[in-house]
Amino acid sequence: MTYILAIDQGTTSSRAILFDAQMQPVGTAQQEFPQHFPQEGWVEHDPEDIWSSVLHVCREVMETTGISANQIVGIGITNQRETTVIWDKHTGKAIHNAIVWQDRRTADICARYKQAGCEDDVTAQTGLLLDPYFSGTKVKWLLDNVSGARDKAEAGDLLFGTVDSFLIWRLTQGRVHATDATNAARTLLFDIHKGTWSTEICDLLDVPLNLLPEVRDCASDFGSTAEFGGEIPILGVAGDQQAATIGQACFQPGMMKSTYGTGCFALLNTGAQPVESKNRLLTTIAYQLDGQRTYALEGSIFIAGAAVQWLRDALQIIESAPQSGDLATRADPNQHVILVPAFTGLGAPYWKPDCRGAMFGLTRNSGRAEIARATLESIAFQTRDLWHAMQGDWGAETNVTLRVDGGMSASDWTMQGLSNCLGAPVDRPVMQETTALGAAWLAGMKAGIFPDQAGFAETWALDRRFEPTQVQDERDATYGRWQRAVQAAMAF
Repeated sequence: MTYILAIDQGTTSSRAILFDAQMQPVGTAQQEFPQHFPQEGWVEHDPEDIWSSVLHVCREVMETTGISANQIVGIGITNQRETTVIWDKHTGKAIHNAIVWQDRRTADICARYKQAGCEDDVTAQTGLLLDPYFSGTKVKWLLDNVSGARDKAEAGDLLFGTVDSFLIWRLTQGRVHATDATNAARTLLFDIHKGTWSTEICDLLDVPLNLLPEVRDCASDFGSTAEFGGEIPILGVAGDQQAATIGQACFQPGMMKSTYGTGCFALLNTGAQPVESKNRLLTTIAYQLDGQRTYALEGSIFIAGAAVQWLRDALQIIESAPQSGDLATRADPNQHVILVPAFTGLGAPYWKPDCRGAMFGLTRNSGRAEIARATLESIAFQTRDLWHAMQGDWGAETNVTLRVDGGMSASDWTMQGLSNCLGAPVDRPVMQETTALGAAWLAGMKAGIFPDQAGFAETWALDRRFEPTQVQDERDATYGRWQRAVQAAMAF
């Protein structure tokens, strides 16, 4: 028996899943790790927490399944994107906590470059916008604010990586400093057209080229690790949203997926040619195989499942996330409470890092149920924002079925509401572990035990299709209230 080990390193937890040769999960382990909020708008992780949690879950899943290293033919890694780590190449120790993708501390840096007229050139090369979301300005902040960091970087003593690179370096005991094209495409430093680091943008942001990892295909040789009782090759790497796109088998232009985790991320496959967005979406790399890049349009929503965590942890009106749907069903249908969950700013298509959350339409009778419904509806409204933007860029006549995954996709209430809001079908697959599956498929395909793209696409299976049940006038009236609320929140 042969297996693939998928490492899914996320924003709030690390998971390890073992897949058998039929691409079925046979064991899972998960461990949460602490979040650090040193200042308003700042979000950090201790890289040692990330590393120890990854080791723990990999060893746990192997122990509980009784599967040894000599049965595992490859490792696939998928990771929270944009989160930035800089470490000493001699000791392996990070010079500072990892700056998480949600972090907004570089908003002023981005604003200065925008005012200097740099954004058009940056977007033309990277497909991204000048926003604190991406890694490039986080690297600049670390080099400028950690004592001695810039001198060490100039001397070639430091390395930068997104979480995948940090894990690869640690797993290979410092032998491999590499990333894949999808993670590189999220750094604000990578020319997605040439497939190389941009010397122009690195100069603009004062980032030495010797900090940067080698960029490889998503299915490639990333070295091997002996951390788990024997040498296992690392054969697949992709950022979490691209891994989910692969796991959903969105291999044809026009196919679209949306993942509902901490945030919400929708990707539309646009094929071999990048599509320049006119609606402030991102142009990015969906995957790179055999040196050939496939592109996507992406819309990024910063707060999705995190809003449900807010209901649980801050407001304490639910004890667990699944209770939110049950509570929402009890909301008064005559109330129209709207939540704009801009807790860490607004992402696509608004890109307002300084905007903050707001709630509208409260009455004396508004309570827990109405707030829960508004929270879940906000996720559908934000998805519709992306849906319209993608239709505008890709073609309004496109009739797209949305494939969904992530923790919130398990909620029938939320997915039915999403279908109603979009006025389009929403397909939920049988295999919910799409992100880990995408990473596993890359490694398994490279190892020769999983099928090619066409064969893999044939294995995709539908769990449930949600069809819209709301009439158009009601759908548009509700969405109109959302649009007014967003404008009011941004004005505030």
